[in-house]
Amino acid sequence: MTTGREDAPVRREGDWANWAPSGRAAVPAIVLLVIVANLVGVATVLLLLIGVEDRDADSGRATVLWAVAAYLVVAFPVGTVAGFRRQRVTNGWLMARREPTTEEAGHALRLPVDTALIAGSIWLLGAVLVAGVSAAAFPEPLVGLRTGVATLLGGMATAGVTYLLVARAARTVTAIALAAHPPAGALTLGVRPRLLLMWGLTSGVPMLGVVLLFLDPSNPDGPGTGAVVFLVVVALLVGALATLLTARAVGQPLRDLRRAVQEIGGGDYEVRVVVDDAGEIGLLQEGVNSMAAGLAERERLRDLFGRHVGTTVAQEALRTGVSLGGEERTVAALFVDIAGSTSLVRRTGPEEMVGLLNRFFGVVVDTVEGEGGLVNKFEGDAALCVFGAPTDHPDAAGAALRAARRICDAVAEAGEVDVGVGVACGRVWAGQVGAASRLEYTVIGDPVNEAARLTELAKDHAGRVIASESTVQAAEPGEREHWVRDGEVELRGRDVETRTWVRRAG
Repeated sequence: MTTGREDAPVRREGDWANWAPSGRAAVPAIVLLVIVANLVGVATVLLLLIGVEDRDADSGRATVLWAVAAYLVVAFPVGTVAGFRRQRVTNGWLMARREPTTEEAGHALRLPVDTALIAGSIWLLGAVLVAGVSAAAFPEPLVGLRTGVATLLGGMATAGVTYLLVARAARTVTAIALAAHPPAGALTLGVRPRLLLMWGLTSGVPMLGVVLLFLDPSNPDGPGTGAVVFLVVVALLVGALATLLTARAVGQPLRDLRRAVQEIGGGDYEVRVVVDDAGEIGLLQEGVNSMAAGLAERERLRDLFGRHVGTTVAQEALRTGVSLGGEERTVAALFVDIAGSTSLVRRTGPEEMVGLLNRFFGVVVDTVEGEGGLVNKFEGDAALCVFGAPTDHPDAAGAALRAARRICDAVAEAGEVDVGVGVACGRVWAGQVGAASRLEYTVIGDPVNEAARLTELAKDHAGRVIASESTVQAAEPGEREHWVRDGEVELRGRDVETRTWVRRAG
């Protein structure tokens, strides 16, 4: 187990109320907390016993108190040793500062329940002892029943508070254990049992104690005012503590979850919630983390998909499905190719040539996408760019012509390569081609071939870009001002002449 994980806060807030021991101090600190809680429970029960014993039998009080003191001398060390032995596995991997195994993690998750069971067992034996000693020490044997029941009720409340305290204090240990052993069900008390436990501590046990005081056959005159008031005050204090612990155990994770969901909704898919509950809340925490991881993976796939096929194609595929239907569209095709690439790679070497191509294609991609086009494919040292597919473009021809001018200007400014750019416009078929397991979005039609042929001519032209007349005429007037008629040429593979336009000088 790394130091960073051990010292990482369970909650984002750092106030004292969210403190939880971690690392080597975790188990000893929790055991000390349990001892203090049970000492408070013992003091409370003793005060109650002193207040309700027989007024005519003071001598019995001393015997009971001495018996209780003797039992505590034995019970607390035994309980402490039992607690350490029960969690020696947990203490072992914490001391070794390593990740727990699945079995060790499951053992650590039972820490609150195991501690509460040990405390409850000690209180049960104490109740039996106090009942027996009281029955023998007091003239009225039924006093033993009274003291035994009072001790048992106090022990039930103390064991319940012990569970809530340990569950709260062991959050760091629980978080580390759940990282190795994610929650797969209600492993410990869920929300409903916790609320029922809180009700039992705050209302059930104290009210049952008051009822038993009035039904006590050894005290037909009824309990004194002090005993009833004492029980009510204890109920209020224990109720406040139990409510606070339960509210924090439920409310704090929900606040963390709310913040996480808000951040995920804002696009931060790297946010994670610490899973520190082994019940339903832990399942919800794990679910939010899984959701965030899934969304992050989806975003990475979409980004990767967009890098390979283009952002507009990726968005259209995500909108319509994995298979884009083919259709005829009017598009502007821009083909750009590096002149003299064969001799260039001999001069530079393959590694340097790759870096040069990446810089060149970076200019092409930024320029084309800036004009609303799609870099459809890279072909060695050339690229085919499309405007008007797969989504409509208000001025596909004008955008292609502007992109061509900007690419030529950027390449000339960099001075690393020489290019030729051809632009053509017309009807094409646009859609997916390939096999069922491997598809590629492409455009097929005469404008694509025409743009490629014009590119070869552009490499020998001073402006390094040639466009077909249909492309310039289809552009908006503002863009046409940058172009002039050049001449007519019969392109390879075509049986009609193509009227060409070039950039206006200056």
